[in-house]
Amino acid sequence: MSTGHVHPAALLIIDMQNGINHPRLGRRNNPDAETHLAAVLAHWRNRGYPVVHVRHVSRQPGSVFWPGQAGCEFQPAFTPLPDEAVFEKNVPDAFAASGLERWLHARGIGRLVIAGVVTNNSVESTARSAGNLGFSTQVVGDACYTFDKVDLNGRHWPAEAVHALSLSNLAMDYATIIEHTALL
Repeated sequence: MSTGHVHPAALLIIDMQNGINHPRLGRRNNPDAETHLAAVLAHWRNRGYPVVHVRHVSRQPGSVFWPGQAGCEFQPAFTPLPDEAVFEKNVPDAFAASGLERWLHARGIGRLVIAGVVTNNSVESTARSAGNLGFSTQVVGDACYTFDKVDLNGRHWPAEAVHALSLSNLAMDYATIIEHTALL
């Protein structure tokens, strides 16, 4: 076992694009998520740790992430710097057909810190894959959020419940759930 330098975790920021703020997505939880994520991002950048931005490029016309319109662009606070990696995806999982896994392995990165949106969709899907692929994975629960959902039986679930259950699913087998202050 190597006792050499442990490479810092890569910060994986999921889908922090303008479209996620579209009113049609409905009521969300965790209004402080962007503030928490910005603090983590600043911490990573100040230390020169690797930052990876993931952008969803939808294949569905009318999507808030449809290419070529403002919703697909990164939010100003989360615009990648020139030396930060950007991966595009067309499905919730950032690892699916993106080259992300190969990019991380090529740099010796075995630890991931994941934050962004939507907790129960792209964040959960990506964190599940990260765990399944053998990455040591942390999800920054207070730097993620989701929206109210209606289940297949027509029952309304508040965003807070959807968020909590999604993080609980991840904590079972895929990732450790932390708060942003644990990283600062």
